[in-house]
Amino acid sequence: MRLLATALIAAFASAPALAAPAYWTDWTSTSNITSAVIGDLTVGSTTVGVTFSGPYSFAQTSGGTNYWASNPVIYTSATVDNGPSTADIIALNGGGRKTITFSQSVHNPLIGLVSWNSNTVDFGVPINVLSYGCGFWGCGTPDVNPAGTGFFGNGEVHGVIQLVGDYTSITFTDTSENWHGITVGVLGVSTPNTDVPEPASMALLGGALGALALARRKR
Repeated sequence: MRLLATALIAAFASAPALAAPAYWTDWTSTSNITSAVIGDLTVGSTTVGVTFSGPYSFAQTSGGTNYWASNPVIYTSATVDNGPSTADIIALNGGGRKTITFSQSVHNPLIGLVSWNSNTVDFGVPINVLSYGCGFWGCGTPDVNPAGTGFFGNGEVHGVIQLVGDYTSITFTDTSENWHGITVGVLGVSTPNTDVPEPASMALLGGALGALALARRKR
């Protein structure tokens, strides 16, 4: 029985993480007065309002060139199952401070990137680079800063980064260039104390419980 319990703990510890479906913002409108772009994240039956505020060049809210579709695989990873599916994008060209605000707390938000060329960006909080590669405007590598809170775009960076934690707002600074694109996604909203085991973990649990039942029957 002790060996079985030990094996169960080890199985959970070694279970691989599975990519999850990402929910990407549907940018719906802009406001020239407040320099904002407004949209929604639909996560199951939950709708989260999203507002980008700060200087930007243009925003695509209903069509246009789909810069994400050039190489969709670079927007997926072991964590994220899918990239943005529409042409929605916010193009930034003036450096400075930008803020993304959510109507409710979201967990480990995602930032989709297009063409962050020779750009220095800092989010002020830890980031994970989930994926990058050659996209619509070419290839590049995000060189993460020593603090782990941002990166320098070494070439044309396309990909996805993730901010670690729960957020109702994200503030970052970037530098000026012709333009670089952004969108926002999540894997889920913040739901404390409602963690659900991953499918692989559920399978391991089922097998372990079956073995436990068999051991008890033999006794």
